[in-house]
Amino acid sequence: MKHTDVETYDYIVVGAGSAGAVVANRLSADPRNRVLLLEAGPADNPWTHIPIGYAKLIANPAANWLYSAEPEAGTNGRRLAVPRGRLLGGSSAINGQAFVRGQAQDFDSWAQMGNRGWSYSDVLPIFKKMESYDGDGDDAFRGRDGPLRVTNPDWRDPLFLALIEAAGQVGIRHNPDYNGAQQDGIAMSQATIASRRRMSTARCYLDPVRSRRNLRIVTDALTEVLLLDGKRCIGVRYSVAGVTREARAAREIVVSAGSVNSPQLLELSGLGQPERLRALGIEVRHALPGVGENLRDHFAPRTRWAIGRKGLTFNDRGRGLGLVGQALRYAFSGRGLLGMVAAPIRAFVRSREGLESPDLLLGWVPMLTEPGPKGPRIARQSGMTCYAHPMRPESRGHIHIASSDPRKPPAINFNFLSSPVDAELTVRAVRIACSVMHAPALAHMQITEIAPGPDRRSDDEILDWVRKAAETTYHPVGTCKMGSDAMAVVDARLRVHGIAGLRVADASTMPTLTSGNTNAPSIMIGEKAAAMVLEDAA
Repeated sequence: MKHTDVETYDYIVVGAGSAGAVVANRLSADPRNRVLLLEAGPADNPWTHIPIGYAKLIANPAANWLYSAEPEAGTNGRRLAVPRGRLLGGSSAINGQAFVRGQAQDFDSWAQMGNRGWSYSDVLPIFKKMESYDGDGDDAFRGRDGPLRVTNPDWRDPLFLALIEAAGQVGIRHNPDYNGAQQDGIAMSQATIASRRRMSTARCYLDPVRSRRNLRIVTDALTEVLLLDGKRCIGVRYSVAGVTREARAAREIVVSAGSVNSPQLLELSGLGQPERLRALGIEVRHALPGVGENLRDHFAPRTRWAIGRKGLTFNDRGRGLGLVGQALRYAFSGRGLLGMVAAPIRAFVRSREGLESPDLLLGWVPMLTEPGPKGPRIARQSGMTCYAHPMRPESRGHIHIASSDPRKPPAINFNFLSSPVDAELTVRAVRIACSVMHAPALAHMQITEIAPGPDRRSDDEILDWVRKAAETTYHPVGTCKMGSDAMAVVDARLRVHGIAGLRVADASTMPTLTSGNTNAPSIMIGEKAAAMVLEDAA
């Protein structure tokens, strides 16, 4: 390995994903701050700009870490795919583009755990600041002039109208703005899509500021270790094309590498569980037993439905000449298959009466897919998919390095369904999804249940199918959780406990999962982290 001279900055941000791109943007707004942003992946990928491009990126090593989880009982011994973005924009550049903040209760519970400054009333102004929403929502809850453009998909498709009517027939009301006052109900999925393009943090936060002289963005740069001077983080060592470099930070280092890579980097740097680090030959620099623990994700079975009436789903409209038509529609209007958010319609529902807020999520995809050599592809059979899962699971797993080599993937153990309440709520979510699909408003579609299937009706039969078929919804959080207890990794200002000059700012700091997709809360964390860094510096 070749070595070069040491570089010096005020701030170093590791990871240019959903949170890291935001942090780099905000810290470099003051021209006096010299900021280095390191991204392990490339600067761009042509598929990231087209909304449907997520189908080409979900299994693409050019833009994706392509992690996989360890086999476990909850997955019937399967290794689940754990895609994570590896390019500017991180997972915001490869995800399904659904924009879901979560419920007020999510953030109020963080504050009740002792994390002052994270209640819903604290974070709502940040959500408003970061978005430019083009819908009809209440301005008390929505932002209109932020960097991140958020739009509503076209709701006039007959399939979507029928689903909204069917949901109403089983007691799920229509809610046009689930990011507003209340989350309850069925709605079109708000999306980080505008002007035919994906609105990743690379596009919305980095593209406008690339010309800043005080911001240096280095791609294909793998951060190998944090450099410590006693109990203070002073810099990083990273490599580009086989050349090892060092960079020092006069003020702070912010790790925004995500729920998989942030705990990995801390452990590689000697921060974590002492016995685990020593076993891998890593010098223990600071004992932090919570590093890599508290992993949570949404474990979602995909119910599958064949549709006898032709022309309703993208299995009919998105194949052969139909695909040509969809391409033309996208070119002229930005709509249709190529401009679609991954699950264009979703419902936030209660598992039982008496709950204060929804605890289950259903999401519909207007087609069936099948495995292909380069990722999922549109199936020949006409149909629809509906995933269903609890939003705030109690099952917790862990992510830990298996080697001192930063190029080796860590071991990911989700421990899905280990909490009995998660199993109970998953079955309930599947049953509610089935009730919507069997509602009278969908009868004209000639629907046939494929999975879980008419032969699986008891709780045990459904759970057996879940273990064999469910996947994650790619929302890992919690592995560097925020708090003041013995297993917390960062405090309420995202400072790593016991180490000066070091913060973590990404989904790994969430103490619990939010109610829905995690991209919007991750961007909010980036905004809040940057504000706290600047406040503390002042």
